Amino acid sequence: MAEYHGRRRRAEKMTPFRVVVTVVVVLAVAFGALRFIPGSPLAADSVARWGHTANTRAPGTEAPPASRSGRPSPSPSPSPALPPLDIASANVKVDTSGWWSWAMQDTRTGKISGSANMAETNTTASLIKSWIAADFLRRSAEQGTTPSSTRMEQVRVMIRDSDNDAAQSLWKVVGQSKSIGRLIHICKLTDSSAYKNLWSNTRLSPRDITRLGACIADGRAAGPKWTNHLLKEMRAVRGVGTFGIRKAFPAEEQPSIAIKNGWVDRQATQEYHVSCLAIGDGWTVGVMARYPIRLDYTHGAKICESVGEQLLAAAT
Repeated sequence: MAEYHGRRRRAEKMTPFRVVVTVVVVLAVAFGALRFIPGSPLAADSVARWGHTANTRAPGTEAPPASRSGRPSPSPSPSPALPPLDIASANVKVDTSGWWSWAMQDTRTGKISGSANMAETNTTASLIKSWIAADFLRRSAEQGTTPSSTRMEQVRVMIRDSDNDAAQSLWKVVGQSKSIGRLIHICKLTDSSAYKNLWSNTRLSPRDITRLGACIADGRAAGPKWTNHLLKEMRAVRGVGTFGIRKAFPAEEQPSIAIKNGWVDRQATQEYHVSCLAIGDGWTVGVMARYPIRLDYTHGAKICESVGEQLLAAAT
């Protein structure tokens, strides 16, 4: 009977509040124990294993890449430097009483340098025959025709010997001044223009002459079929027309340089106009001069040669 009363007294002491507290404590202990049991669905990713850092990423996501902020960044490989050209831009000086201008282009990069007035224009005289030949040959290929032997001979003597009759005949075939419109478009000239239907009076600037030379060298002017042929003819210029820039080079190098020069006495203005184009390995040069007619074409030829000498000296 005493035992009964003792149990009754203890039961009476277990109030509802005490019951709730007891249940909460028991559940908390059980929940905490389950979080540490391997394989349990309640196991926490955030618990650090022995020797490992805690994983705080959300379930189903990949771990972020390791930080590289503490590692030195690899240096980018430098671009290989272009080898030096046979010529280099220089502070060119010319002794003349007339107007003169020059420009050179590195055809590997397209960079043009020259005198302060290299955008000024003058008449080309026979220099423009290099374009007349290129335009004729390219258009023949575009039309799917092979020029006759007569036409090819005209190209030959027009370039090598600067024959004016051959130039006039081919000038008509290519549409006269329309051909200069194609020159400006294809070779991306910025300063030049045609003059009526007179090929000798075409106006180019020295920097546009370098663009014409680059256009011939890279095949845009004469097209893939005839470019090498035209350059071969320009390297074979002979007689009175072989002067100027090419003459500045050693004799053994001159045959590798393609040229086309122009010279004319303008009686109306009592001036001589001389223009020079040279195409070398990776470069083109254009020179123009205008001076009193009494000095003859040889004065202009010397100006072109002097420019070539100074550009060559600047590179060596």
